[in-house]
Amino acid sequence: MDFSFKTKGVSLSDTDRDAIREKFSRLNHLADASTRVEVKLFEERNPSIPEKEICEVTLHTKAAVVRAKGSGMGVLAAADRVYDRLEHRLEKLKGKLVDRSQPPHRPPKVIPELPEEERFDELALLGGARIVKSKTFKITTMTPAEAALQMQLLSHSFYFFTNHETGRPAVVYQRNDGNVGLIDAVDNF
Repeated sequence: MDFSFKTKGVSLSDTDRDAIREKFSRLNHLADASTRVEVKLFEERNPSIPEKEICEVTLHTKAAVVRAKGSGMGVLAAADRVYDRLEHRLEKLKGKLVDRSQPPHRPPKVIPELPEEERFDELALLGGARIVKSKTFKITTMTPAEAALQMQLLSHSFYFFTNHETGRPAVVYQRNDGNVGLIDAVDNF
Protein backbone atom coordinates (compact mmCIF):
# COMPACT_ATOMS: atom_id res chain seq x y z
CA MET A 1 0.00 0.00 0.00
CA ASP A 2 1.21 3.46 -0.92
CA PHE A 3 0.46 6.06 1.79
CA SER A 4 0.32 9.84 1.54
CA PHE A 5 -0.38 12.13 4.51
CA LYS A 6 -1.75 15.68 4.51
CA THR A 7 -2.18 17.65 7.72
CA LYS A 8 -3.69 21.02 8.49
CA GLY A 9 -3.52 22.44 12.00
CA VAL A 10 -2.55 19.05 13.45
CA SER A 11 0.92 17.93 14.47
CA LEU A 12 1.64 14.35 13.44
CA SER A 13 4.59 12.59 15.06
CA ASP A 14 6.51 9.82 13.32
CA THR A 15 5.15 7.26 15.81
CA ASP A 16 1.55 8.34 15.10
CA ARG A 17 2.26 8.23 11.36
CA ASP A 18 3.66 4.70 11.67
CA ALA A 19 0.72 3.59 13.84
CA ILE A 20 -1.77 4.89 11.25
CA ARG A 21 0.19 3.25 8.43
CA GLU A 22 0.24 -0.08 10.31
CA LYS A 23 -3.49 0.12 11.15
CA PHE A 24 -4.64 0.73 7.58
CA SER A 25 -2.19 -1.83 6.18
CA ARG A 26 -4.34 -4.45 7.93
CA LEU A 27 -7.00 -3.78 5.29
CA ASN A 28 -4.81 -5.64 2.75
CA HIS A 29 -7.07 -8.70 2.98
CA LEU A 30 -10.00 -6.60 1.69
CA ALA A 31 -8.11 -4.39 -0.79
CA ASP A 32 -5.37 -5.21 -3.27
CA ALA A 33 -1.71 -4.56 -2.50
CA SER A 34 -1.47 -1.77 -5.09
CA THR A 35 -4.00 0.36 -3.19
CA ARG A 36 -3.17 4.05 -2.80
CA VAL A 37 -4.14 5.43 0.62
CA GLU A 38 -4.63 9.18 1.18
CA VAL A 39 -4.82 10.23 4.84
CA LYS A 40 -5.98 13.79 5.61
CA LEU A 41 -5.78 15.03 9.19
CA PHE A 42 -7.08 18.39 10.31
CA GLU A 43 -8.55 20.11 13.34
CA GLU A 44 -12.09 21.47 13.60
CA ARG A 45 -12.06 25.10 14.77
CA ASN A 46 -15.57 25.12 16.27
CA PRO A 47 -15.23 25.42 20.10
CA SER A 48 -18.55 23.64 20.70
CA ILE A 49 -17.27 20.41 19.13
CA PRO A 50 -15.46 18.27 21.71
CA GLU A 51 -13.83 15.86 19.21
CA LYS A 52 -11.74 18.33 17.23
CA GLU A 53 -9.33 16.05 15.35
CA ILE A 54 -10.75 14.88 12.02
CA CYS A 55 -9.33 12.03 9.95
CA GLU A 56 -10.42 11.39 6.36
CA VAL A 57 -9.03 8.38 4.50
CA THR A 58 -9.50 7.64 0.79
CA LEU A 59 -8.54 4.22 -0.61
CA HIS A 60 -7.95 4.00 -4.35
CA THR A 61 -8.27 0.31 -5.27
CA LYS A 62 -8.53 -1.37 -8.66
CA ALA A 63 -12.26 -1.96 -8.12
CA ALA A 64 -13.42 1.31 -6.54
CA VAL A 65 -12.59 4.43 -4.56
CA VAL A 66 -13.68 4.16 -0.93
CA ARG A 67 -13.69 7.11 1.49
CA ALA A 68 -14.50 7.46 5.18
CA LYS A 69 -14.27 10.27 7.70
CA GLY A 70 -14.21 10.23 11.49
CA SER A 71 -13.44 12.45 14.46
CA GLY A 72 -11.95 11.86 17.88
CA MET A 73 -10.22 13.42 20.87
CA GLY A 74 -6.88 12.66 19.23
CA VAL A 75 -5.45 11.73 15.87
CA LEU A 76 -5.29 8.01 16.68
CA ALA A 77 -8.85 7.94 18.06
CA ALA A 78 -10.11 9.55 14.85
CA ALA A 79 -8.13 7.03 12.78
CA ASP A 80 -9.70 4.16 14.77
CA ARG A 81 -13.20 5.34 13.85
CA VAL A 82 -12.25 5.71 10.20
CA TYR A 83 -10.69 2.23 10.18
CA ASP A 84 -13.95 0.66 11.40
CA ARG A 85 -15.98 2.48 8.73
CA LEU A 86 -13.56 1.61 5.95
CA GLU A 87 -13.45 -2.03 6.97
CA HIS A 88 -17.25 -2.20 6.86
CA ARG A 89 -17.42 -0.48 3.45
CA LEU A 90 -14.70 -2.70 1.96
CA GLU A 91 -16.46 -5.85 3.19
CA LYS A 92 -19.67 -4.58 1.61
CA LEU A 93 -17.85 -3.82 -1.63
CA LYS A 94 -16.12 -7.20 -1.72
CA GLY A 95 -19.43 -8.98 -1.29
CA LYS A 96 -21.29 -7.02 -3.96
CA LEU A 97 -18.79 -6.63 -6.80
CA VAL A 98 -19.90 -8.42 -9.93
CA ASP A 99 -17.45 -9.66 -12.53
CA ARG A 100 -18.62 -8.79 -16.01
CA SER A 101 -17.20 -7.71 -19.33
CA GLN A 102 -17.26 -4.11 -20.49
CA PRO A 103 -19.47 -3.17 -23.46
CA PRO A 104 -17.70 -2.06 -26.66
CA HIS A 105 -16.49 1.53 -26.70
CA ARG A 106 -18.71 3.91 -28.65
CA PRO A 107 -17.18 6.99 -30.27
CA PRO A 108 -18.31 10.27 -28.66
CA LYS A 109 -20.94 12.36 -30.41
CA VAL A 110 -19.68 15.63 -31.85
CA ILE A 111 -21.63 18.68 -30.68
CA PRO A 112 -21.35 21.60 -33.11
CA GLU A 113 -20.03 24.90 -31.77
CA LEU A 114 -22.65 27.68 -31.62
CA PRO A 115 -22.01 30.95 -33.44
CA GLU A 116 -20.86 33.82 -31.22
CA GLU A 117 -24.24 35.64 -31.29
CA GLU A 118 -26.13 32.53 -30.09
CA ARG A 119 -23.95 31.84 -27.03
CA PHE A 120 -25.29 32.65 -23.57
CA ASP A 121 -23.56 34.70 -20.94
CA GLU A 122 -22.28 32.06 -18.48
CA LEU A 123 -22.45 34.33 -15.42
CA ALA A 124 -26.04 35.28 -16.23
CA LEU A 125 -26.95 31.59 -16.38
CA LEU A 126 -25.34 30.94 -13.00
CA GLY A 127 -27.10 33.88 -11.35
CA GLY A 128 -23.82 35.74 -10.86
CA ALA A 129 -22.15 32.77 -9.14
CA ARG A 130 -18.77 31.62 -10.41
CA ILE A 131 -17.46 28.11 -10.83
CA VAL A 132 -14.66 27.93 -8.25
CA LYS A 133 -13.72 24.26 -8.47
CA SER A 134 -13.58 21.87 -11.36
CA LYS A 135 -12.92 18.12 -11.26
CA THR A 136 -12.23 15.56 -13.93
CA PHE A 137 -12.59 11.83 -13.52
CA LYS A 138 -12.91 8.66 -15.53
CA ILE A 139 -16.54 7.74 -16.15
CA THR A 140 -17.00 4.02 -15.76
CA THR A 141 -19.71 1.78 -17.14
CA MET A 142 -21.79 0.04 -14.46
CA THR A 143 -25.32 -0.88 -13.51
CA PRO A 144 -27.42 1.55 -11.45
CA ALA A 145 -27.11 -0.80 -8.44
CA GLU A 146 -23.30 -0.73 -8.69
CA ALA A 147 -23.38 3.08 -9.04
CA ALA A 148 -25.57 3.34 -5.92
CA LEU A 149 -23.06 1.19 -4.05
CA GLN A 150 -20.17 3.37 -5.26
CA MET A 151 -22.09 6.49 -4.16
CA GLN A 152 -22.49 5.01 -0.67
CA LEU A 153 -18.83 3.96 -0.52
CA LEU A 154 -17.77 7.53 -1.28
CA SER A 155 -20.36 9.08 1.08
CA HIS A 156 -21.59 11.30 -1.74
CA SER A 157 -25.15 12.43 -2.39
CA PHE A 158 -24.94 11.58 -6.12
CA TYR A 159 -22.80 9.57 -8.55
CA PHE A 160 -22.34 10.12 -12.31
CA PHE A 161 -21.71 7.04 -14.49
CA THR A 162 -22.43 5.38 -17.84
CA ASN A 163 -25.43 3.08 -17.53
CA HIS A 164 -24.44 -0.47 -18.57
CA GLU A 165 -28.02 -1.26 -19.55
CA THR A 166 -28.52 1.75 -21.87
CA GLY A 167 -24.97 2.85 -22.76
CA ARG A 168 -25.86 6.48 -21.93
CA PRO A 169 -24.84 8.87 -19.12
CA ALA A 170 -26.82 8.56 -15.90
CA VAL A 171 -26.86 9.82 -12.31
CA VAL A 172 -27.95 8.07 -9.12
CA TYR A 173 -28.76 10.33 -6.18
CA GLN A 174 -29.76 10.08 -2.53
CA ARG A 175 -33.40 11.12 -2.07
CA ASN A 176 -34.71 12.88 1.06
CA ASP A 177 -36.89 9.86 1.86
CA GLY A 178 -33.78 7.65 2.17
CA ASN A 179 -34.20 5.89 -1.20
CA VAL A 180 -31.99 6.21 -4.27
CA GLY A 181 -33.15 7.93 -7.47
CA LEU A 182 -31.92 7.39 -11.03
CA ILE A 183 -31.69 10.02 -13.78
CA ASP A 184 -31.01 8.39 -17.14
CA ALA A 185 -30.27 10.35 -20.33
CA VAL A 186 -32.21 9.82 -23.54
CA ASP A 187 -31.07 10.45 -27.09
CA ASN A 188 -32.27 13.66 -28.74
CA PHE A 189 -34.11 12.95 -31.98
